[in-house]
Amino acid sequence: MSSSFFKKTKEKTKLGKRGRNAAAPTQKGDSGAKGKVQKKKHGSRYNEEISSDSEPESPVVPKRKQTKEEPEYDETPQEKKLRLAKLYLEQLKEEEENKAEEDSFATDLIAGRLQDDVLEQKGKLQRFIAKDVIVPDASEIRMFRGHKLPITCLVITPDEKCIISAAKDCSIIKWDVKSGKKLHTIPGGRKGTEDRHVGHTAHILCMAISSDGKYLATGDMNKLIMIWEAETCKHLYKFPGHKGPVSGLSFRKGTHDLYSASQDRSVKVWNVAENAYVETLFGHQDSITGLDSLSRERCVTAGGRDGTVRVWKIIEESQLVFHGHAGSIDCIQLINEEHMITGADDGSVCLWSVNKKKPLTTVKKAHGCYSDTELEQPHWISSVAAVHNSDLVASGSHNSNIQLWKCGHNYRSLEPLFSVPVSGFVNSLKFSSSGQFLVAGVGQEHRLGRWWRLKEAKNGIYVIPLKRKRDQEADETDD
Repeated sequence: MSSSFFKKTKEKTKLGKRGRNAAAPTQKGDSGAKGKVQKKKHGSRYNEEISSDSEPESPVVPKRKQTKEEPEYDETPQEKKLRLAKLYLEQLKEEEENKAEEDSFATDLIAGRLQDDVLEQKGKLQRFIAKDVIVPDASEIRMFRGHKLPITCLVITPDEKCIISAAKDCSIIKWDVKSGKKLHTIPGGRKGTEDRHVGHTAHILCMAISSDGKYLATGDMNKLIMIWEAETCKHLYKFPGHKGPVSGLSFRKGTHDLYSASQDRSVKVWNVAENAYVETLFGHQDSITGLDSLSRERCVTAGGRDGTVRVWKIIEESQLVFHGHAGSIDCIQLINEEHMITGADDGSVCLWSVNKKKPLTTVKKAHGCYSDTELEQPHWISSVAAVHNSDLVASGSHNSNIQLWKCGHNYRSLEPLFSVPVSGFVNSLKFSSSGQFLVAGVGQEHRLGRWWRLKEAKNGIYVIPLKRKRDQEADETDD
């Protein structure tokens, strides 16, 4: 055999032993092409790579390198939107979890408020605050003086920033609670100047303010009801109609409906916003001495010498009659829609339910007695007040004390808490809606007459703060 044959055979044998790293064999028709052999050194080993001028490089190796450098997949616009949406939802979820405690607290507040509103409408709401009220220091009690004659009535504005008072001198004064300064004064006029004087010319016996603080109503001995703008004390109009002195006024809560009571033994209903008279109700057998109302379309009245308390159902045009006091019932106040407190000249204080014809509890000689010659007489109860929907009430007389009481469970009892020294006839008592302070209108004479005159007393308004135990503890901690 020729030497060229052995050379070709030897070359083929070497190619067969190169292994997997060798280049692929040439295709048919390319057997005559010449290959170029390149050697690369890796450590101590040599790898040979054969390339052909007529054959393109295999795309396998570059494709594998490119696959390793690129991400695993390309994100489509739809997938990107979905990813961002999920991210946004996760952020919202995190924010909601952070606010979970606050939201839960707010929800509890709302639920509690709704529950309180339902109970209030049913007359079953009772907040127990009396046990936390502490005796105020004498230095904390303030007195406002401006009226020349005894104060007969007063109201506190819904925002608790102002007090409006009236007196036997026919004047009306609006006070700032914090500073004690007079904001507005409506002077009283003399008898016979009714045609030219803007205001009252006879003793003012009662007043009321609407729950939105827009209207103020005052009633006097001249049988007139006057309507004022509460903010500016501007006179709007007057309601004539009663045939006797107007002794009681009350706005229905949440409306501009006004109820009035008179010594002519009638109750009248008015629409103040429309300057209109609505109707008249009859039933009492003697002069009505007091009136009150809340949110229901009904009012309660004290019947004076006829010894009855009446609940007037306006829609049904009916009335409920209650008996209990032995003397003249001179004052009345609703605690909630179902319970009320009254005071009489026999010295007794009574708690009532509209579902019972007799008082739930009675405290006789609530303010003690005084000696008149040889006979011992109880001090008349001239005013009562209550923090709405709570167990805290107060009563006033002329024994130099305002007495605060705690109502027992379901208003079955009345327990004395403490007394606040005040000299004179306590003719009017009002709690602020929050129960933070008590205001007393005091004079030398009873608001309805001149049976006695206490010369040592001063005609004025007392503002009595009512601190709670927890508030005092907080103040001591701050100190």
